[in-house]
Amino acid sequence: MSKSKEVMLECTRLMDPGALRPFVEAFTSRLLSLGHTRLTVSGYEASARHFGHWLQSAKIAVAEINEDTVRRFARHRCRCPGVRRADRLSAKYVNRARRFVSFLAECGIVTPWTQDEPRAHDDHVLAFQIWLRRHRGISERTIDRHGRMVMRLLPALGPDPRHYDARLIRQAILGEAQRNSRANLKTMTMALRGYLRYLATQGLCRSGLDHAIPTVPQWRLAALPRYISTAEVERVIASCDITTPMGVRDRAVLLLLARLGLRAGDISGMR
Repeated sequence: MSKSKEVMLECTRLMDPGALRPFVEAFTSRLLSLGHTRLTVSGYEASARHFGHWLQSAKIAVAEINEDTVRRFARHRCRCPGVRRADRLSAKYVNRARRFVSFLAECGIVTPWTQDEPRAHDDHVLAFQIWLRRHRGISERTIDRHGRMVMRLLPALGPDPRHYDARLIRQAILGEAQRNSRANLKTMTMALRGYLRYLATQGLCRSGLDHAIPTVPQWRLAALPRYISTAEVERVIASCDITTPMGVRDRAVLLLLARLGLRAGDISGMR
């Protein structure tokens, strides 16, 4: 076992989250159900247990948790049990604890608070972020970014999704194209595409509006083929020797790629 894994396990073992213990267990179960690897979940569990232990030492009641509590946790000069010693926790570590606090808010254990940063505050966008969190299993950073991107487009789109049409959507994206880099604009169109699909499934806007989003050109690796033909895909799948365990595995991987469109990272993280 690597030294970093040993440190994580030692910290997890010695930090007692106290009254938050059942919620830490429920939190880790949620992450596992979303498809996160056990190593990733171990990192979140360590942060959540650390946060619960620190609350007890700082004599902060669970009902009093707010954004300022998370900031204090981030700044505390850590001398908590285990081998962790730090004058300031990393942003990644604190974001894991913040995601745990968001989970507590979903469970009704703490009261949600308004963020100081210009994050999503529209009801539809907030519901979209909750949907991403529950059903897509993406990181909090990505969920936050999607919300902020959609919020930037709302002044041009308007507050009522029932009035959205193809012309309005294209105008909103083309307007942002004058102020953003190509890479940033691609991220914005990806967020808007997911948002429009979510609205359509909820009956809040017309379906198919995501097809109105203009494609952002990307010239890198443009000489490579966009895809291979169906016959070529079938030949690749048929090349696997299914009489061996490795061949069965390879065929399963190829089917997930070809038939379900999963990404390589999604497949490698499966258990």
